[in-house]
Amino acid sequence: MENYIRDIQDFPKPGIGFKDITPLLGSAEAVKECMGLLLSNLKDKNIDKVVGVESRGFFFATLLAYELNAGFVPVRKPNKLPYETISSSYELEYGIDTLEVHIDGIQKGDRVLIHDDVLATGGTAAAVCELVEKLGGVIVQCNFLMQLSFLNGKDKISKYDIYSPLIY
Repeated sequence: MENYIRDIQDFPKPGIGFKDITPLLGSAEAVKECMGLLLSNLKDKNIDKVVGVESRGFFFATLLAYELNAGFVPVRKPNKLPYETISSSYELEYGIDTLEVHIDGIQKGDRVLIHDDVLATGGTAAAVCELVEKLGGVIVQCNFLMQLSFLNGKDKISKYDIYSPLIY
């Protein structure tokens, strides 16, 4: 799978090394391999909802929801969802960002899988976990295509089960 991840230097800003998943998305074989890995440790977890994080997290979150016979719940940036929402803000290295979810996206007691493409500093993942728990969801796993371990993002969500097939 690593062969399908392209490194882009100085994107989205100077000094950042971006992991581009579009070559992976363009290969049916790589997507199947990736899905197999992401699903491999979810047997008998009884997932009710899969939360996908805007926007690259949507690609595999919807596929995971389908395979797990679970609902899909999008978490988006402010003012992108049409119904009533709750929000969670988190710090970025260059400011503050906010994420939102519909108030009826998760019901109390729902067993939730959170998926995003990458675990970096952990701010986004921690904010999503906060949203899920505010709505009464039970986080079964935080699931990522890849983890940038040198940024220590897992420390911010260490109380949850974390899975990433690729670790850099």
